[in-house]
Amino acid sequence: MTVRTTEGDPATGNVDRAAAAGAALLAGGDLWSDLPPTARAIVVAAIDSFADRGFHATTLRHIAAGSGLSTAALYVHFRSKDEVLFEVSRRGHARALGLVRDAAAQGPPEHAFRTLVYAFSRWHAEQRTVARVVQYEFAALGPEHREQVTGLRRATERVVRGVVAEAIGGSAEDAATRGVCTAVLSLGVDVARWFGPAGPYTPDGVGRLYCELAERMLVPR
Repeated sequence: MTVRTTEGDPATGNVDRAAAAGAALLAGGDLWSDLPPTARAIVVAAIDSFADRGFHATTLRHIAAGSGLSTAALYVHFRSKDEVLFEVSRRGHARALGLVRDAAAQGPPEHAFRTLVYAFSRWHAEQRTVARVVQYEFAALGPEHREQVTGLRRATERVVRGVVAEAIGGSAEDAATRGVCTAVLSLGVDVARWFGPAGPYTPDGVGRLYCELAERMLVPR
């Protein structure tokens, strides 16, 4: 890929611009802002327990203890832990889809690609606990819920493929486009597995690193 800039190091300037755009897209992204305080406490406790114990090992008692409520009080907001998992998964995947769509609206195509990679990977670092639940407890969803979440996943993939295709001048159905799309999504999702605040990277550092690495995958056609 040919990088165009007039001052400073071209690659660094491109990453800086993508980081600034991506940070703006991530600002104010509270997944639970519309929930009443009690429901929010339930969701947060459930996320922590799902991430720590796994969905199947988590009981309503664990969630109740974490939220400071009685088990009976949970039913006022959620009928089961399955419903809580679906709510977390739906919102998490919807947020990821919104991020890649907003990044795709940036221009030119190469900048949109960098911004997308930065925002997607940084989100998985900043929201690592939610992301672990969203990504790694997918199989625990019931069939109807899994179908809805699968639709969000497929929509996200289509957006990313479109951005990659525009950046390399190919088709969204090309093998090369699909390969880059799969790699970008896989790398971003895996951040939730390994990232930790005591590690060598900040969320911004992860976004910048992945932005630089992902750009090397782009081969103009």
